[in-house]
Amino acid sequence: MSIRRLPEHLVNRIAAGEVVERPASALKELVENAIDAGAGRIAILLVEGGTSRIEVADDGCGMTPADMALALERHATSKLPDEFIESVVTLGFRGEALPSIASVARLTIESRIRGAEGWARTVDNGRVEREGPAALPPGTRVVVEDLFARVPARRKFLRSPRAEYAACLDVVRRLAMARPDIGFTLEHDGRRALSAMQVEDRPGRVATLTDRALADNSVAIDLEREGLVLGGVASLPTYNRGIADHQYLFVNGRPVKDRLLMGAIRGAYAEMLPRDRHAVVALFLDIPTDQVDVNVHPAKTEVRFRDPAMVRGLIVSGLRRALDAAGHRSQRASESALSMWQPENISSPSGGEEGARPQSGWEGEGTPQRLPLENRSYGAVNDSRPTFFASPPQARAEPSWTPPPQTAAFPMGVARGQVAKTYIVAEAEDGLVLVDQHAAHERLVLERMRAALIGGTIASQALLIPEVVELDESACDRLESRAEELSEFGLDLERFGPHAMLVRATPALLGQSDPKGLVTDLADELAAFDEALSLKERLDAVAGTMACHGSVRAGRILSVIEMNALLREMEVTPHSGQCNHGRPTWVKISLSDVEKLFGRK
Repeated sequence: MSIRRLPEHLVNRIAAGEVVERPASALKELVENAIDAGAGRIAILLVEGGTSRIEVADDGCGMTPADMALALERHATSKLPDEFIESVVTLGFRGEALPSIASVARLTIESRIRGAEGWARTVDNGRVEREGPAALPPGTRVVVEDLFARVPARRKFLRSPRAEYAACLDVVRRLAMARPDIGFTLEHDGRRALSAMQVEDRPGRVATLTDRALADNSVAIDLEREGLVLGGVASLPTYNRGIADHQYLFVNGRPVKDRLLMGAIRGAYAEMLPRDRHAVVALFLDIPTDQVDVNVHPAKTEVRFRDPAMVRGLIVSGLRRALDAAGHRSQRASESALSMWQPENISSPSGGEEGARPQSGWEGEGTPQRLPLENRSYGAVNDSRPTFFASPPQARAEPSWTPPPQTAAFPMGVARGQVAKTYIVAEAEDGLVLVDQHAAHERLVLERMRAALIGGTIASQALLIPEVVELDESACDRLESRAEELSEFGLDLERFGPHAMLVRATPALLGQSDPKGLVTDLADELAAFDEALSLKERLDAVAGTMACHGSVRAGRILSVIEMNALLREMEVTPHSGQCNHGRPTWVKISLSDVEKLFGRK
């Protein structure tokens, strides 16, 4: 078969296959055009997830009839005034979107520039159907109907209207997040699904479009380095999600899905989140146009950086600094958690009718019960309740030789008690603080070990009698090969036959730890390591395992002095709001929430 030049309508359909994969792709191109046109308000209407109808109306600069006709031709655009494509600052620049959409759907464009008459043009699957005057306010309205109706091979690959709508909503949410100076509305099947008014700050727009609770459970990002500026918001490690769909990344105002940036986020939260949890972030990276290439993907959702290592380092540093500055902050108690507190009726101790009045030595309304003389006792108090002689509830009390400290002086409050030998109850000036003693101390030990390693090596504590730990031969081989590195962590090991290791010293920071459990867990950790990596490169995993063994265990009774000491150390330790596995170490119930639980508010 000889080579031939493809006809124009077939070229457009091929281009549509790259640019217009689904309704969300077409919607993205139309909204980007509206943004590039300088719109202050963009209204979007969808029917059946965009498969039947997509309508985008804006109040931008509009187009003349001549520009409208040219815009429907391939590779015609007003966004590249010269040939330097690397200097592009607009969202669109290829000039393929409108003709591609028009080749696989019915496309109607109505536009009007200020001070002139409006004009409309309709193209039905590549064929101009009509054009003429139109009445509309200044701006542009684009309507796409019956997408892929005449391309059954593409139509059958579309998902359900609900799934297509979800993809469209995600596209609008990301574009609206990038431009808080533009108002956005989205209606789907006659229902208002999204409304974002014009605001000045990005954090306010991010909270509006994600979860309003993010504002109370996030930190602000602000870092500049070598001409690169990073801003945005990032959730506390304890405020996380099960999927990464809540991570929004923007480069020069362009929404992107870049593996480098996603990997940088995972690296920044590496030791603070469980493996199956993901942070909620919205990061805005402003970078000189000559250091980034946006022309690497037909849909412009991927970018290529000239210096990817510097970009990754900027993101990791920016997130780490903000999270370090957050100190001991943790996620606030959610409404769903508070709703678990329910008032309950107290049953009668004898198992009788619920709410029945217990029997006493009194009858009626204040009339004393007449007891026989022989049953009267003048030296004791009688009670006819069957539980009168039962043991009263036991509690632990400690004498206080000094007045309790003032709650206003400490953010984590003052210890008031311990529940289930696991949770510390503290009173703060603005609420009630509950602390998981094991999780909190585990984080404190880890941070101590990190600080000690930065200063050199961790001090060790020699065992009075060295302990023999029996393991399989391969585990002993792994430990023996890393013995020198483990000694820097304060753990002194020697080979003791083919199937055992001798523990001579353990890290002093761990106190009275379990050498056997510690060495066994470390052997399992080493099995998952790359042999080329040093233990300091896997510091978080090794130190985390050691810290878990050296922390205060759940089930241990703490004195008031110990509880307060733990609270004071949490206040000055970074990342103490979450344990080494990403779970919260403490939660606070505000006084207003407590008052709600008792019906006082």
